[in-house]
Amino acid sequence: MEKSIWKVNGVKIECIRGDISNQPGIDAVVNAANAQLRTGGGVAGAIHKKAGPGLQNEGRKYAPISPGEAVITGAYGLPNRHVIHCLGPVYGVDTPSDKLLSSCYKNALKTAQEKGVGSIAFPAISTGAFGYPSEQAAKIAIKTVYDMLKEPGGIKKILFVLFSKKDYFIYKDIIDNMTV
Repeated sequence: MEKSIWKVNGVKIECIRGDISNQPGIDAVVNAANAQLRTGGGVAGAIHKKAGPGLQNEGRKYAPISPGEAVITGAYGLPNRHVIHCLGPVYGVDTPSDKLLSSCYKNALKTAQEKGVGSIAFPAISTGAFGYPSEQAAKIAIKTVYDMLKEPGGIKKILFVLFSKKDYFIYKDIIDNMTV
């Protein structure tokens, strides 16, 4: 498994290639959700498939969510305690896309901190079917996480789990070239 590591304010940030639905040892995984919190393709499909029907059943009470929002549920059949569902913006449709995408990461981290989550794994939110350009999305994700870590919190590890080699190298390059 390829990975890149960065430390900010005592928080370890890793960038790895892998499957977001298979992250044992991580308290919460983030689902790049749809508004109804139902199974879908990509990240949502992988997470729902491994979690089982309980995830969708619990999600019904929170749906629909709006772009930028985050809600937390149990993880069911996943090797984690929680799933944090974020609805990213559809690029070119939901505006302002950059602020909505940043809100996904902010709200996921706030939700995680409120629930005492010590480690969280993020996919590349909105870059699949929602069409957000990968490099722009990565810059927003990493900057937002960095800015959120300026304030102390209970999170000790953040993992960016990228399925594609292309996305992995985009995130790795940005992280490896950050100066803090």
